[in-house]
Amino acid sequence: MPILTVLALMALPFVEVWLMIVVGGWIGVPWTLAALVALMVLGVAVLRRAGTRAFRDADEALRSGRQPRGGLLDPLMLMAGGVLLVIPGFLTAVVGLLLVLPFTRPLLRWAFAGWAQRRMRRMQDRMEEELLAQGVRVPGQNPFGQNPFGQSPSGGAGAGAARGEERPATSRGRVIQGHFEPEGDTKD
Repeated sequence: MPILTVLALMALPFVEVWLMIVVGGWIGVPWTLAALVALMVLGVAVLRRAGTRAFRDADEALRSGRQPRGGLLDPLMLMAGGVLLVIPGFLTAVVGLLLVLPFTRPLLRWAFAGWAQRRMRRMQDRMEEELLAQGVRVPGQNPFGQNPFGQSPSGGAGAGAARGEERPATSRGRVIQGHFEPEGDTKD
């Protein structure tokens, strides 16, 4: 996946220049330059306003000891949109406008929140599988490596075995030898 991102970023300037040539041939060079300058000015205005609002909200949150009322995602989206509008080009301007417009931000916020939740769940499942492979008991699971509902942390019954993976013979972590002795009387 990172290689695709690198290739896309390398191709972006060529796509932007091609789009400028196409738009310039369609509406003329002076109007194309005017549109690019207008988008840059809009981007600077968005950055100034978003930065001022983000600073004011952060200052208010620090003084009151609460989280910022609008959250952190909206100011970040506004700033990213402003930066994309300042970059000369029509493709980055379209993405920047999507991040800046008030009626597209809630949809993008919802999509980002869903992506972040899925990513966190995958990372948690991967970490739990790594801990189980090392013989560490994961909180919320019984000693046999499955939760009380009979599924492994990733959702399937023995997900690693289902994919044909074998547990490593040796653990990669440090093993501390010891035993447990309960304190006090254990009579029921």
